[in-house]
Amino acid sequence: MRKADGAQKWGKWLALGLLLGLLTRPAMAQTAPTLLPLPAEARYGQGRLPLKAALKPLLPASVDAAVAGAVGRTIGRLSPATKTVGTATLQVRYGRVGRPEKFDEERYSLRVTPMGVSIDAPTSLGVLRALATLEQLPRPDKKGRYLPEVDIQDQPRFAWRGLLIDAARHFMPVAVIKRNLDGMAAVKLNVLHWHLTDDQGFRIESKVFPRLQTVGSTDGLFYTQAEVREVLAYAAARGIRVVPEFDMPSHTTSWIVAYPRLASNDSVYAPYTKWRTTNVAIDPTRETTYTFIDSLLTEMTALFPDPYFHAGGDENDGRNWRRTPRIVAWMQAHNMTKADGKTVDKHQLQTYFNRRVLALLQQHGKTMLGWDEILGPDLPKEVIIQSWRGKKGLNDAVKLGHPALLSSGYYLDLNLTAASSYLTDPLPPDTPLTPAEQKLVLGGEAAMWAEFADSTVLDSRIWPRAGAVAERLWSPQPATQSVADMYRRLNVLSAQLETLGLRHRRVPELLLKQLAGTGSVAPLRTLTEVLEPVKEYKRHFQGFDYTTATPLNRLADAAPAESEVARRFAVLVDSVVTVRPGAPGFLPPAPRQVALLRAQALRWQANDVLLQPLMAANPSLTEYAPLSARLAGVAGVVLARLTQLQAGQAPSAAWLAATRATLDAAQAPAGQAELAVVKAARKLAGL
Repeated sequence: MRKADGAQKWGKWLALGLLLGLLTRPAMAQTAPTLLPLPAEARYGQGRLPLKAALKPLLPASVDAAVAGAVGRTIGRLSPATKTVGTATLQVRYGRVGRPEKFDEERYSLRVTPMGVSIDAPTSLGVLRALATLEQLPRPDKKGRYLPEVDIQDQPRFAWRGLLIDAARHFMPVAVIKRNLDGMAAVKLNVLHWHLTDDQGFRIESKVFPRLQTVGSTDGLFYTQAEVREVLAYAAARGIRVVPEFDMPSHTTSWIVAYPRLASNDSVYAPYTKWRTTNVAIDPTRETTYTFIDSLLTEMTALFPDPYFHAGGDENDGRNWRRTPRIVAWMQAHNMTKADGKTVDKHQLQTYFNRRVLALLQQHGKTMLGWDEILGPDLPKEVIIQSWRGKKGLNDAVKLGHPALLSSGYYLDLNLTAASSYLTDPLPPDTPLTPAEQKLVLGGEAAMWAEFADSTVLDSRIWPRAGAVAERLWSPQPATQSVADMYRRLNVLSAQLETLGLRHRRVPELLLKQLAGTGSVAPLRTLTEVLEPVKEYKRHFQGFDYTTATPLNRLADAAPAESEVARRFAVLVDSVVTVRPGAPGFLPPAPRQVALLRAQALRWQANDVLLQPLMAANPSLTEYAPLSARLAGVAGVVLARLTQLQAGQAPSAAWLAATRATLDAAQAPAGQAELAVVKAARKLAGL
């Protein structure tokens, strides 16, 4: 084939692919709400408020600084292209300054008319949430942007709506934290759970124990106390609380590296550079351990004003204690044994440790949080339990009288779909909890652990999927849940987040350009947009040895956590796979859907020819060549099946067997990434 012919054909497939992208994008009717989270109540009118000029703010005489700053930001974002102030007003009224740490009301009313905008709320927190809604309202028309006439009454379903950012495994600079706080504010998340210490690093300056931050990690990166205060002020201005986590007694290798006297045994540890759990724990039987923790907490609780303090407590299997004769003897002397009276019970020792830490935190006016492993019948009820291992942990905690948070189902680092988070509810309709027990469920938190997310790719692993968690925790419990509509609004949110400075779209594209080098990035993009990193924690077990120094710059890191192209492909497949050929009621699929699917498959098929030379010439891409070839194979299956459907033909047994083999091979990962279109192709093929 001559190059000119190849370019001409590639242009044809590219045009068809672009058409597919346009036609499969969900219809955005002017009347369809684009808000996320959905408000409790919204009534739209026929009028509109043009945004040709900036709104004129009308604020209370003694306006809170956070409200004044937020109003200024909102006005600038609504009319970014003009400095002219119009006659339309933005009137803000509220009762008092809200205190998020007291779970003060976030309720608000927001009204837009052709004359202006009015916001009323019991507290300043409600104003901040109303402004976040207002920023999502603008719609385009031929004359520019406008606000639709609307009357909104809104309030959150849960008081605690958090996002955990792990800054211990990979350090996240202040700028990264700030832009993610802006993303949180946009979707009304109100708690930043800041995971600051782990085996790989202690990421905050301690002036009392400076070796913690200077010796505990290989890179020596940490937040100064001045930078912490900067983040706290930035968060407070957006109505977001910051809850620090100092994980203990396990996940403390960095502590022991810096101060060996904390160790449970006589070993000397070097800074930990792997990602797997070390099963190392500090010694809970020595009084000097609690003297150290007390001094550290005295310093850190003074730095963080929030009344809640997370002490971790997860993933301690007790082996470090059971293998130390001195600790075993101490446990036996204190009757911390199982029913046989001899076998030591690590859970009893951890409960003892938790009680000691709780007492220290209470001396500083703090309420303790911990992961669900610390739950036990002897744990004081004032400790808040955060469940990450399943819904059972949440239910067990509240049945024992503990306030509780749900994170199970909201782990963003597992690279699961936004739909899976959206359909996870702390209090589903079939909850076994009584009304009194349900009141102890404070809400939940999305969690972004950072083994495979550094400061460069973090945004793309959080956004926009965290928006699905935000809606589940804010919006009223729905009678029906439209996943399709959630995705429609999530795509709108994604574009808005980009204007706030988040880099969830920009950075993956930059990574692709770096990987493509001097070659064309378009074929690489076509493959990558249907790839996803392997799910859950499989990346640990596929032959690549990651350390804290391993750069995250492979195609698996540029791939989306959830492929939007694959999702839309699956929607199209669903539209044509209704009744099997030969079955009663069979009708050939609509020509439009078939044409769109065929265009997409032809594009994938042609892409492999363009991409293989680039991959062969680039060592950093060679490992992904099988995925490109497998995508071409999937495309061949799609094309063959579409021909069968149009002709009303049932597939033969031989064809089904060959197709199953092709798709089974296509499902295999390469380079810690996998094709996201195989499941839909199986459905299309009738497998």
